[in-house]
Amino acid sequence: MKAIKNLVLTGALCVLGAVTVNAQSKSAVKEKIWSAAKANRWYAQHRWIAGANFIPSNAINQLEMWQADTFDPKTIDRELGYAEGIGFNTMRVFLHSVAYTQDPKGFKSRVNQFLTIADKHHIQPIFVFFDDCWNNDPKPGRQPAVKVGVHNSGWMQDPGVPALKNPKEMSILEHYVKDVLTTFAHDKRILLWDLFNEPGNSGKKDSSMPLLVNVFSWAHQVRPDQPVSAGLWDWTFEKLNTYQVLNSDVITYHNYDEEAAHLRVVQLLKTHGKPLICTEYMARPRNSTFGTVMPMLKKEHVGAINWGFVAGKTNTIYAWDTPMPGGEEPKLWFHDIFRKDGTPYKTDEVELIRKLTSEKN
Repeated sequence: MKAIKNLVLTGALCVLGAVTVNAQSKSAVKEKIWSAAKANRWYAQHRWIAGANFIPSNAINQLEMWQADTFDPKTIDRELGYAEGIGFNTMRVFLHSVAYTQDPKGFKSRVNQFLTIADKHHIQPIFVFFDDCWNNDPKPGRQPAVKVGVHNSGWMQDPGVPALKNPKEMSILEHYVKDVLTTFAHDKRILLWDLFNEPGNSGKKDSSMPLLVNVFSWAHQVRPDQPVSAGLWDWTFEKLNTYQVLNSDVITYHNYDEEAAHLRVVQLLKTHGKPLICTEYMARPRNSTFGTVMPMLKKEHVGAINWGFVAGKTNTIYAWDTPMPGGEEPKLWFHDIFRKDGTPYKTDEVELIRKLTSEKN
């Protein structure tokens, strides 16, 4: 996803500073949120967490991935095999409420099928519920055609702007989240629940707070065995960031900066005393690369999950704001590691990833 382009350390410090929290609300949920000690015990049970954000190369968005007519276990199996081959042990995967609402039973069955495939490849996925990025009006059925040379041209927000104008939507979303969490609350094949991707993006800012508060409340009511989190991504969003970090079991975040700036964020976030997982990084033209950032994350014992895996219909080999309407391959890919046939874009990157994931923690 498109993260803030310039690191604002003063904003990051706001997240770390003293905050005022309603005492009654804090008391009501404090036993539902993992302590630092519990979070660190959980983290110690895992090898260094490494992976990528995943959508199969033949899906333009989350709906095309999860709807019954286009769910493709064969492609998922093949591409998760690429992940296993370089030592990845997690993949971050976006769900979608529209796919669930069409067919709740079938949707959960497909999630279970995905987990079976992932487990075969020794991968524990992170599942993402909501998302404020890109196109704001998701619809079921056939998804839009790819816009040539345009980054994530068909990716859909969840739930989207029109849906949230419906007074009944929040109760629909509550049922969705609670049903999925309850169904898989004790499933050891799942690593973590990422409740909301980049809240406040697409110009929404603090207007995303009601849904953010609600999804944490719903998750805390179910209280799955797996940790829950929502990643920090824009250091100027003090109100959202404060709520996210205080209600997350482990700290997740996004950063597309070069190594030195990224390291400063890691050092600041470590003051919370909880494990850190970077759930988005790696944009080659910005010098956020496997060669520069991934070794630093390994050294700091921070989980490393890059954006992009197999080049495909999401068009994430192209930069966020630099469309190439001719559709030619960019000289330097923005994201992604493999071509569809499993050939690496850069052999040296794949060799480095394999080396880092094979080393002991």
